[in-house]
Amino acid sequence: MFSLRALAPSLTRITAAATVGAALHIGQGNPNLIDAKAIEFSRAVLAQTEVDGEVISCEGPKDNAPAFIRREKVGTGKGPKVEFVIDPVDGSTAASKGRKDAISALACAPAGCFQMLPDDGYYFKVATDYHSVGKISLDMSVEEIVRVVAREKSLPLENFTVIMLERKRHLEILKSLRKLGVRIILIPDGDIAAAVVTCIPNSGVDLLIGAGAGPEATIAATAVKCLGGTMLVKVWRDQKDDPNRLDRLRIEGVDVDKTYNEDELARGKELVFAASGVTKGELLDGVRFISNGAIVNSICMRLPSGTVEKSETTLRFEGHPIYKQFLT
Repeated sequence: MFSLRALAPSLTRITAAATVGAALHIGQGNPNLIDAKAIEFSRAVLAQTEVDGEVISCEGPKDNAPAFIRREKVGTGKGPKVEFVIDPVDGSTAASKGRKDAISALACAPAGCFQMLPDDGYYFKVATDYHSVGKISLDMSVEEIVRVVAREKSLPLENFTVIMLERKRHLEILKSLRKLGVRIILIPDGDIAAAVVTCIPNSGVDLLIGAGAGPEATIAATAVKCLGGTMLVKVWRDQKDDPNRLDRLRIEGVDVDKTYNEDELARGKELVFAASGVTKGELLDGVRFISNGAIVNSICMRLPSGTVEKSETTLRFEGHPIYKQFLT
């Protein structure tokens, strides 16, 4: 089994490129343009990356947004055989409005390690840190999950913070949380970063809960696993769903009745999560443009070491093999 350790810096370059492409169009009101440019820039870096890679899943198809092609071959074809789950911009709508918490993120592992959750409808997700590993399940009510996680972290409910997407589908969950008296952070987009911060010590965020897209679940589970936390995911069923959705998911190898945990979504110990900030957020700073370049903030996590690396990269566009072709 090869090690992904040496590959990790190349993966951060992929997300950094995506953020530059996206950040050029912050606030212009066009989320599809932001996604398209993020893919264009990151695809150019992937083409130079020494891997025999395949993008097995990408966020975008559910919303008819730009996305990597399903099972798209990436890399030079000469390196290790790996697979990617990619979200070019988690929070493309937020970025299009100039709002915070948009990132580019990916997960990478040897071929055959990821559980693919197609971008087809939503999935219910819970994420928290190491205190509650093996202590919670999705058979519990929202109230029970919150009480268990708070107990394991030795926090009174009034000092306990839940983060979730602000969506109509979460109104009943929101009522339950408010009845409990916990602190609540409602975010417009970006549940990958939200899941990650629940596992970062002293972040002030204790639990992610709610329904979101599938590729983001696998990406976030990879980061959560690297951080020693726990993430539980199952298919979210909604009355508005296409009646054929569950059949499509079964064909894609999804057990529609199963609760997946972080070890089942991201199998094995050779895993890398990489992300870079598009706009300023809880996890990462956004892109800052300078004369003929940009400053990009990134984070990379990997197993088996459990290493977490944060970096600030200054890119010079003039003469750069990637950026010069887009910015002339």
